[in-house]
Amino acid sequence: MVERREFPNPFPPYHGENLLSPQGKISEEFSVKLEDCIQSLLSKLNYGLKSQDKNDFTVYTGVTGIALLHFHLYNAGPSRGDSKHLRDAAEILERPLRHLKEHRFTFLCGDAGPLAIGAVVYSKLGKEGRSEECIRKLCDMMPQVIQDESLPDEMLYGRAGYLYALIFVRHYLGDALDGKLILEVCQKILKSGQQTAHRERSKCPLMYEWHEKKYFGAAHGLSGIFFMLMQIRDPSLNSQLEQFVLPSIDYMLQIQFPSGNCPSSMGSNTDKLVHWCHGAPGWIHMFAMAYKKFGKEKYLHAATKCAEVIWQRGLLWKGYGICHGTAGNAYAFLTMYKLTGNQTYLYQACKFAEWCFDYGRHGCRIADRPFSLFEGMAGTIYFLVDMMDPSKAKFPAFEL
Repeated sequence: MVERREFPNPFPPYHGENLLSPQGKISEEFSVKLEDCIQSLLSKLNYGLKSQDKNDFTVYTGVTGIALLHFHLYNAGPSRGDSKHLRDAAEILERPLRHLKEHRFTFLCGDAGPLAIGAVVYSKLGKEGRSEECIRKLCDMMPQVIQDESLPDEMLYGRAGYLYALIFVRHYLGDALDGKLILEVCQKILKSGQQTAHRERSKCPLMYEWHEKKYFGAAHGLSGIFFMLMQIRDPSLNSQLEQFVLPSIDYMLQIQFPSGNCPSSMGSNTDKLVHWCHGAPGWIHMFAMAYKKFGKEKYLHAATKCAEVIWQRGLLWKGYGICHGTAGNAYAFLTMYKLTGNQTYLYQACKFAEWCFDYGRHGCRIADRPFSLFEGMAGTIYFLVDMMDPSKAKFPAFEL
């Protein structure tokens, strides 16, 4: 029996209706539906969090992900600008910042997440001393991140995940964090990829491994690493991006499945995972960024193919989350809408949001951490908040 992975898409194709308000945000009619669902899910979230593991301090499945959601609600939610969300985030961060592990360095699954979010939240609250302390501790990780040759380079547990923490702080606090640190991590990631490619005699100029396996997805593999490198705006990096990253993306173009989906790892020829973590919903961000940065139509074409398969197969049996769920897949359409201005993609994002309005009613699998940011309800709320102003939507802990 074939394992069930997605629901048939029940939604009709887009027929040209205007989905935007005069201000360029989502239409007032849809905004009301979004706000109703956000408030309903927030009530369920706050109740559910009472039984969540209080000792998981990660952004990915733990309490720091809830702090990031509060920061997002402060920036973009129905009650945007309400400092209560900042105070709630700061309160949540107290325990993670007292229990830093000092052996995991990434934004999603390590100390860098609480420190980066803490640096920004405390600064917004006017607590500059606490903010500077977080930045200092974040930067103190740098020597081990650079020197530890056993450290991988991927997003969840590796250098790309540490890199995101640095650019998160830089994005919100500017020169409070030295941009040279960002470039140093980039150089290490590029060098590591070249070394692995040389050792493995890879046709791809940059190659990376996690647990001795060559992954391609956003969570553990090449697409996430390349997307992170291309987000760096320092022009001094551009020549290396063109020399090493673009030819590596060209390699990935060649192995994209005819369906538009993408393999999860080297040697995997099974077209089955339509997830942000493993598949087209992660790759699409890389292709879109490559097109945005370098303007080559082949990358837009590849991103378009990704979007097509996500529309067909993206309503996932695994649930409504962002790592391997419907909300995470919907970010692919928001990325394409921002890239092209084509309201077809906005319509598709709206339909996936409508699917999330019926949270829990489709018989989906219940996540192991059902209220968390990346596996559960908090991530769905984060996405629905982003739907209110689609032109500013950003995939959490990944896109800036």
